[in-house]
Amino acid sequence: MRNDTTTSRKPRRVILVTGTKLKIYACISMLFYTIGVAIVQNGLIHVNQYSTEELSQALSEDSHLMVLSGWASVLQLIGGLAVPVFAFLLVEGFVHTSSVKNYLLRLLAFAVLSEIPYDLAMSGVLWDTGSQNTLFTLAVCLVMLYSLRLLEQRPGVGWKLFQVMVVLAAAVWCNLLQLSCGLCMVLVCAIFYKLYDRKGVRLLLGCAVSIMYVTGPFSGYLLWNYCGDRGWDKNKYIFYIFYPLHLLVLGVIGCLLAR
Repeated sequence: MRNDTTTSRKPRRVILVTGTKLKIYACISMLFYTIGVAIVQNGLIHVNQYSTEELSQALSEDSHLMVLSGWASVLQLIGGLAVPVFAFLLVEGFVHTSSVKNYLLRLLAFAVLSEIPYDLAMSGVLWDTGSQNTLFTLAVCLVMLYSLRLLEQRPGVGWKLFQVMVVLAAAVWCNLLQLSCGLCMVLVCAIFYKLYDRKGVRLLLGCAVSIMYVTGPFSGYLLWNYCGDRGWDKNKYIFYIFYPLHLLVLGVIGCLLAR
């Protein structure tokens, strides 16, 4: 009598990623970026005290500054991981929100609240018109998504052309207002929304565009394993508050180190 032998295979382990996990991941990535700019770049290297030529010369003459510059670059590269995640979360929030108006007002309120901490962390001053914080970028992207939804209800090639113009207009506004991550965030949000029902293609194209921030595509694995569950969402304002708070704390530390 023949004995049949069966080989048992261990089930493949899949990481289930919730919305909360994505938010924590994005916040940690962003924290590394801010440390790289506010603490290392502004606080320890004192880049604001150099012209471009003077900084290049100082780095070539001081190995310690060169090492610090390397660390600043690494930390900022880690921050690039957050770009496609923020775009993904914005699109998910837009699709499932019960009120786009309230969502937009919330983004704008925290964007205004975050601007001085952002300038302090990024530039070492209380007011800098050279760059505006990422929440303003997300607000522009949200308006773009709402406009795309309205235009989708109108058939015809002409209205599809208008959708392209809406995306271009959002990119132009981000450039004119000098919003952080502007062009990349607009393009990735548009791709994630327009290809919402084609998971593989949307992640492939969206993450490919996020290569503008070098490390962005590496977040694709987590986005692929997103399970559709928002996770712990009882106090979503914690993540909103984290943005200006971490900018303020690290900005102050950076300014103290720069003295």
